[in-house]
Amino acid sequence: MNSNTDTDYVVDGIRHTTVGGIRTVLAPRSGPVAAGLLFRVGRADETLATSGITHLVEHLALHRHGLGDLHYNGATAAVYTHFHVSGTPADVVEYLNGVCAALRDLPTERLETEKEILRTEAAGRSRGPGHGMPLWRYGARGHGLLSYAEAGLPRLTAHAVREWARTRFTTENAVLWITSDTVPEGLDLTLPAGAWQELPEVTSALPATPAYYHGEEGGTVLSAVVPRSTEAMLFSEVLGKELFRELRQKGGYSYTAEADYQPRDRDSATVVAFADALPEKRDAMVGAFLDVLAKLRAGRIEQADLESVRTTALARFDVPELAAHQLPGHAMNLLMGHRNLTTAEAAAEIEAVTVEGLHRIAREVWAGALMQVPGGRGVDWAGLAEAPQQSAEVVTGRRYARLGEQKATLIVGGDGISLVAPDHQVTIRYAECVLLNSYPDGARYLVGQDGFTLTIEPTLYGIGAAQLAPLDAGVHPSAVVSMPPRDPSRIPRAEAAAPTAGTTGAPAGPRLTWVTVVLWVLGVPAVALGVFAALGSYVIFRDAERLSTSDWAAAGIFWLFAAVFLAPWGVMLRRRSKGRY
Repeated sequence: MNSNTDTDYVVDGIRHTTVGGIRTVLAPRSGPVAAGLLFRVGRADETLATSGITHLVEHLALHRHGLGDLHYNGATAAVYTHFHVSGTPADVVEYLNGVCAALRDLPTERLETEKEILRTEAAGRSRGPGHGMPLWRYGARGHGLLSYAEAGLPRLTAHAVREWARTRFTTENAVLWITSDTVPEGLDLTLPAGAWQELPEVTSALPATPAYYHGEEGGTVLSAVVPRSTEAMLFSEVLGKELFRELRQKGGYSYTAEADYQPRDRDSATVVAFADALPEKRDAMVGAFLDVLAKLRAGRIEQADLESVRTTALARFDVPELAAHQLPGHAMNLLMGHRNLTTAEAAAEIEAVTVEGLHRIAREVWAGALMQVPGGRGVDWAGLAEAPQQSAEVVTGRRYARLGEQKATLIVGGDGISLVAPDHQVTIRYAECVLLNSYPDGARYLVGQDGFTLTIEPTLYGIGAAQLAPLDAGVHPSAVVSMPPRDPSRIPRAEAAAPTAGTTGAPAGPRLTWVTVVLWVLGVPAVALGVFAALGSYVIFRDAERLSTSDWAAAGIFWLFAAVFLAPWGVMLRRRSKGRY
């Protein structure tokens, strides 16, 4: 048992101490005791190939609590995991001791069962507006993983899960908060020793901002990453008021029009704005939404709006048992390494915000904006660039035309793979592949760092393991997830009449040999007749003033004979260059 504590200091009624080496903050309140144990690890710390591992640890740590009257839960967010409980001091001790005991010795015999529970949980979870925005902004890494399902679950082993718990759920990587003036007796928070985990690298999939993309939902969402500040927090409230006033009260386009400020990590926060609309009003809503942003960044911000949100912000300090109310946020800032302001400092910053300061934030929000607009029209006219819809380049390698359709070509290169269609192209470099789902039937599903995906169905391209060997050798094993067998009915088949030879990229084969012979048969006379027609035309037309009808007829005959060979030869050369022969 370890309930020894060392008091360090008290600020604004919040007592800072340690429990079992874990940083702890306490502040009393009336009613049930609430407590939370925070760890600096979340989904953004994973890779796509291991995504779900933190959530799986959380579920395993809570399994032994089973059913009961205790009010408790766990949550896995982007950069933290939170175990929280409410009840008597004895309830808090029972819960937190149980969580730490489970983290020291996870019930990995439950591994496969908990994986299924996580899949079921994900299937029943509704996707909110703008759920794809992290992917578009960050790509398939770090914070971008919040847009994805927990794709790494199939590959997670008991050893991997235990190692993740041992290195991330540690004493030095935790903060405890309790709404009490003393630490409950009997608290045992023994955890492995470790280190505070650095915040995950912030990645980007956007070559430029402001940018936009078309979303599946009918609403409009805007996000922008800004430095954490009191000004940015108040700006988000001013933005929300202006959107509500213009889009709902005046225009009648939206039912919901709002904005929010969400701390992302130690130094940055995300301003998010949302407005919905009926299909027939979406264009008008988007225009009004952009007008609000233009108005604010032009500096047309009402002093009355600033005073209104300032009053609301200051009123948050005028609540009973303020210290206990602030405790979870205070603990979160400790976990992230963000400085906690005293109540007096926070109030002074709110009082110091000016219209000019909000104007500056409005310009910063626009400069870093990413906007989701309803499908249909773009918003390039407003100065936003469309987010990349396809890869800028393709690899050099062996080409495999899709059987039957002859409209798509798979290119397997030494350092990457491309899929090229008439109006789209996707390239994934092996070194930048963050997920490779490998199926027993030979299919592959790849995700690149930028979030672009590529699916390879061997049955549609007439290829096998030998042709895909560069891919399998080039992708790092840490990104590979071996998938279970698919139902045969889900494996696509090429059309029965589709050609089965000459499209595998092999250097030999009946059809490929035939095509080569025809190209030579057509090519030699095509070149010879083309040269003859060009020379003949030169001789005929060099004295343009003496041209007769017979001269014109002779030139036409020359080119007609040449075209008989040149036209089919050119067509066949073009099709072969695209991998269709």
